[in-house]
Amino acid sequence: MSERSVSKRKQQKRWYTVQAPEQFDREVLGETPADEPDKVLGRTIETTLGELKNDASENNTKLTFKINEVASDSAYTEFIKHELTRDYLRSLVRRGSSKVEAFVTVLTTDDYRVQIQPVAVTTKKADASQEKAIRRTMIDLVEETAKDRTFEELVDSVVEGRLSSAIYGEAKEIYPLRRVEIQKTTLEARPEEVAAEEETAVDVDEEDVEVEEA
Repeated sequence: MSERSVSKRKQQKRWYTVQAPEQFDREVLGETPADEPDKVLGRTIETTLGELKNDASENNTKLTFKINEVASDSAYTEFIKHELTRDYLRSLVRRGSSKVEAFVTVLTTDDYRVQIQPVAVTTKKADASQEKAIRRTMIDLVEETAKDRTFEELVDSVVEGRLSSAIYGEAKEIYPLRRVEIQKTTLEARPEEVAAEEETAVDVDEEDVEVEEA
């Protein structure tokens, strides 16, 4: 390919302004180039909550968005992941304390499937039964929160710290806690994907089961 052809292709590329979802006030996440709008779709943008809120104390929270719509020179995104930095998570754990984790997959009221990973750090070493009780409390509260909320409301509860505060309030009655955080939240499936999975699921009816008679 000639230098002239390469130069022409570069000139044809447009820059698209990438915006956060409406629940994050359509904050500008950056710009991305493409020679065709369709090539922008599916690209992911990672930022921090601190950058969105202009608050350096929130830089330990990473947010990932995926471009799902392009209009004119703007690219719009959807939330797909929230995650705390490894350095921050390591800073929570002290020698002689316990780290209790859980992995909870939930379905919101508007049929988004989400995996949420809460973590609790105790002040001192907890025994196995106490860790089990803390984990059970975390799972129950995540499930209760999700069943009454839309995807957007659930994400807000995680990002704004309300879910971790609720878990802390309940679990501290089991054993003294130093901190509770939601270390990771991941969008696993959208409503249309959940519906498609349900349609393809095989239900075994009694008529389909062959019963051998004695």
